[in-house]
Amino acid sequence: MTITEFDTSLPSIRQVQNLIKQAAAVEFKLVTGDTITGRVLWQDPNCVCIADENSHQTTIWKQAIAYLQPKG
Repeated sequence: MTITEFDTSLPSIRQVQNLIKQAAAVEFKLVTGDTITGRVLWQDPNCVCIADENSHQTTIWKQAIAYLQPKG
């Protein structure tokens, strides 16, 4: 089911927004076991976009994320 509203009162949404503002490096572990590291550029109700050290952008469906953690 697709989420249609962006609820900024949720702590997870606020945490990602803070990571965007800080331009912090983040590690995403996906449910497939893959790991993606980079800066979060944006998020919407369904996806986040990550830029790696080469500025290569990857859009990830939130359903695919097992966890995220700030690097460092």
